[in-house]
Amino acid sequence: MALSAKHIVWDWNGTLLDDNDAVLAAVNDVCTGFGRQALTLDEWRGLFSRPLLQCYERVLDRPLSVDDWARIDRLYHDRYHELLHTCGLAPGVPELLHEWRDAGRSQSLLSMWFHDRLVPLITEMGLVELFQRVDGLRTEVGGDSKADHLAHHLQAQQLDPADVVLIGDVVDDAFAAQQVGAHCVLVTTGVMGRSALEATGAPVANSIPEALQLIQPA
Repeated sequence: MALSAKHIVWDWNGTLLDDNDAVLAAVNDVCTGFGRQALTLDEWRGLFSRPLLQCYERVLDRPLSVDDWARIDRLYHDRYHELLHTCGLAPGVPELLHEWRDAGRSQSLLSMWFHDRLVPLITEMGLVELFQRVDGLRTEVGGDSKADHLAHHLQAQQLDPADVVLIGDVVDDAFAAQQVGAHCVLVTTGVMGRSALEATGAPVANSIPEALQLIQPA
């Protein structure tokens, strides 16, 4: 059964942006820095969760101090930003976003990636005009849940959560949507496997085109 929605909140990394290779390389820089053997993408998908601090404690099999977490954040993002130019957009992007907007419907972008890097990138890619609001992370170190960020994102646009569907690629997206009373569709294009996504109870799609087929405009 299709979900009814007037507004889509898009996730960025692993959803609209195909960045799995860059993510895995960055994760493995962290592993190398802490003396752990490299992970495969399937292994990372099996381990990934938010909050990220606890995720990395499982990956590295050790408790992490504030200094450790700052080092992890630096190692990860230095490598990720180095490889960002190699990342492309997911199939169907931006064409399907244009179609949604041109039909008179609204959409926005909410990312747990840094705001001061997100906005210039989507501007350079010619995407910024598609969104009525763009929010990225405005702290120096990230890794927490998206739920509070989503609540603020919707309030800032005066949106009724019941009219909103969040499209993302991780379990935390489903949790955030549930917390605020919005709908969610998860895609298998990012850093979590299908079984973990399906366990949330949210509809799961293999691509952006397939995800949009699950949404009925309100």
